[in-house]
Amino acid sequence: MAALPLTFLKLSYWTRDFPPVVGIRWFNVVVLTITPAISLYGFAILPMRRETAIFSIIYYIFSMLGYHRLWSHRSYTACIPLRLFLLFGGTSAVQGSVLWWAKSHRSHHRHTDTDLDPYNSARGLLWTHIGWMLVKTKQKTGVGMGNVDVNDLKKDALVRWQHEWYFALAVVWGIIVPVVATGWIWGDWWGGVYFVGAARLTVAHHSTFCINSIAHYLGSTPYDDTLSPRDHLLSAILTMGEGYHNFHHQFPMDYRNAYLWYQWDPTKWFIAMCSWFGLATNLRVFSMNEIEKGMLTMELKRLKKVQDGLVWPLKKEQLGVWTWERFQHESNSRTVVLISGFIHDATSFVASHPGGKRLLKSYAGKDATEVFFGGVYRHSNAAQNLLAMMRVGVIEENKETQELILPSERLFIAQRSRRLSQRICS
Repeated sequence: MAALPLTFLKLSYWTRDFPPVVGIRWFNVVVLTITPAISLYGFAILPMRRETAIFSIIYYIFSMLGYHRLWSHRSYTACIPLRLFLLFGGTSAVQGSVLWWAKSHRSHHRHTDTDLDPYNSARGLLWTHIGWMLVKTKQKTGVGMGNVDVNDLKKDALVRWQHEWYFALAVVWGIIVPVVATGWIWGDWWGGVYFVGAARLTVAHHSTFCINSIAHYLGSTPYDDTLSPRDHLLSAILTMGEGYHNFHHQFPMDYRNAYLWYQWDPTKWFIAMCSWFGLATNLRVFSMNEIEKGMLTMELKRLKKVQDGLVWPLKKEQLGVWTWERFQHESNSRTVVLISGFIHDATSFVASHPGGKRLLKSYAGKDATEVFFGGVYRHSNAAQNLLAMMRVGVIEENKETQELILPSERLFIAQRSRRLSQRICS
């Protein structure tokens, strides 16, 4: 037996779609290497106390509420106390300042799946997940970051202050606060370092990275499949609801990442709760009419594939024209029946006819249109569709064929080319 190919074990396999690399971002490499190493060491030598585990989860939630919907998309307005809460929470995730984070994210939305998208999915899973942060490339605009407008952020005094003091604030909120809290309150200083500090950061980092990577490769596209973003439940669970990425890319300024109340989006529930207490205002929601249009478009696209995979009856133009004399002559040797101007050869169906052989044969060589459509028995949609598959010709000088629309064709999906659609719209 031939040996299994091991190319997927080589780094070159995972970096084959990377842009030209000109250097390493050593600070990012150190941070993203040390945090998981410290957390693994902690799990190996120190049992986790229940209080520390609970606080790790709480502090993780605090970290993940972060920058995204308020500063990247301006999906609502927050009062100063809420802004400070979210600012410090986002800082505790140690993923960059608001200004840098929101700029890269806006660039991702504006230039999705192109070389100006910082985490362009066309560059491969490793690039989108972490590669874009670890290496320097030849792009003049940085790590593939296209230009976007961030003047609103530059005018925000809190954002400017956090950007200027980011590294000090990251140390305070990312390390000192969780360690001091666990050590001072219940004496678990090392648990604060290993679990609330390093392990929480590791999970927060890679959960967020999964939105850039996994949520562009796995999941569903219920609103649009032109670009790569997908709805991915696991990513949503890990990131406080950010995993409904297909919805988010279609409706980015909606404060919700999932519009149904039961879809897992704790950040949506948190923002809604803040609005009840007057802490958040101007919550933006996209029109349900437009959301449902997106869903309808994708459902029609799915059904179009089903439709194209079915065998449909021959159209009038594809059939030969029979004279009445030929129709009469053919009825002597086979069960040909005229219905709505179409001649149907029901010979192979005679034995299966629910009304019996004699009844069907009695209409051979006759026009059974009135009988078929209710004169004797009103046949079902399935019967009408099946009958159409037996077409062998059309009777000459008959207008009924132009008026007949089968039940299965009443909602037939016709596809327009994009070019035609653009011409019509213009």
